[in-house]
Amino acid sequence: MRAFQFHAEPLQAEWLDAYGHLNEAYYLLPFSNASWIMQTHFGIGTDYFKRSGCALYTVETHLRYLKEVRAPAQLAIETLMLGSDAKRIWFAHLMTVDDQLRATGEFMALHYDTRKNCTAAMPEHVQAALKKAQTADPPEWVRRRIGLDKN
Repeated sequence: MRAFQFHAEPLQAEWLDAYGHLNEAYYLLPFSNASWIMQTHFGIGTDYFKRSGCALYTVETHLRYLKEVRAPAQLAIETLMLGSDAKRIWFAHLMTVDDQLRATGEFMALHYDTRKNCTAAMPEHVQAALKKAQTADPPEWVRRRIGLDKN
């Protein structure tokens, strides 16, 4: 599994809930921060947006909360490229604290032309870089659904 070490940040006190651990909403914040860095890494960050008017829009997210996070903590985020095509990027983030996996996020993002108000193909060099970065061994937890067994 090929993982990128794009981001790490300390847990913030305002992210804690009444029980003293990371509130569920704030698991997404460090993942989002890592996504911005990922976009810049592949040449489709904010500078690209200013030039082209194109951006990545997240259209689906699946978070898994695996183990609580309490302060103090340094949140380390790894990123996996799971797949892509001309207009979509499928990726995952893994959150670890003290080398223990605490949460995962699976994301689907569209490449969107904000000037034309429609999806658009990414530049070919970006598509090639994303394909090259794609992991050959995706984790078993991707593509999961939420539901109750029918018994």
